[in-house]
Amino acid sequence: MNLFVAKLSSATTGQDLEELFGEYGEVVSAKVIFDKETGNSKGYGFVEMKNDEEAQAAINALNETEVDGKQIVVKQARPRESSPAPRKNFQRRTPDFQKKGSNYGNRRY
Repeated sequence: MNLFVAKLSSATTGQDLEELFGEYGEVVSAKVIFDKETGNSKGYGFVEMKNDEEAQAAINALNETEVDGKQIVVKQARPRESSPAPRKNFQRRTPDFQKKGSNYGNRRY
């Protein structure tokens, strides 16, 4: 079962999560999500546990408990929802009539 862990301290690492959840069963993977640009923790992560019963025991025991000075939230991770329409790209583009060599937009009256 894949678990979502939120409200993590910036000091919490994937190794910390693996040790914490390992007390309740076999941990397949544990990772904290980091911002690519800054390298700082985003304050959440994912833990995958091999056994669903052990994962549920970890949720019951660890949800709303204090870890590294912060009260964490632990729940079953939901699959990412796919959006019905592609994301809009808001890059600024120059209209054809304003490209070099065109005087259409530069008329003076």
